[in-house]
Amino acid sequence: MDKLDKERRSQNMRRIISKNTSPELRVRRSLRELGYTGYRLHRKDLPGRPDIAFIGKKMAVFVHGCFWHMHDCREGLRKPKSNVDYWTAKLNRNRDRDAEHLIELKRRGWTVLVLWECEVGDLTKLAEKLRKFLSNE
Repeated sequence: MDKLDKERRSQNMRRIISKNTSPELRVRRSLRELGYTGYRLHRKDLPGRPDIAFIGKKMAVFVHGCFWHMHDCREGLRKPKSNVDYWTAKLNRNRDRDAEHLIELKRRGWTVLVLWECEVGDLTKLAEKLRKFLSNE
């Protein structure tokens, strides 16, 4: 595998998006197919800016990328190969911040579902998980 030069790596990193990702769009499509509407996206007034928030029900859904949020799957356990100290610290901060946001949302009376990028590929399982979460109002 070729090592990327600094400029190429920088270009790659700039293309990484945090909102409206493919996994997030898949979750939203599944919600619509299940008949759930009226949710809000990326609410800045809530800890962690949940990807999907049902304000009246106080229910929030986060769709996390496995690598960026250190899931315990194959992709999430992958370690950076360059600038290891920087990336390890950054990923650990992401994980710690996620935990703080969950605690604060729960303190405010919210119910939270975290979906991982690796979990949203199976649409049947995704729909069941969403249905189960949202029916426990």
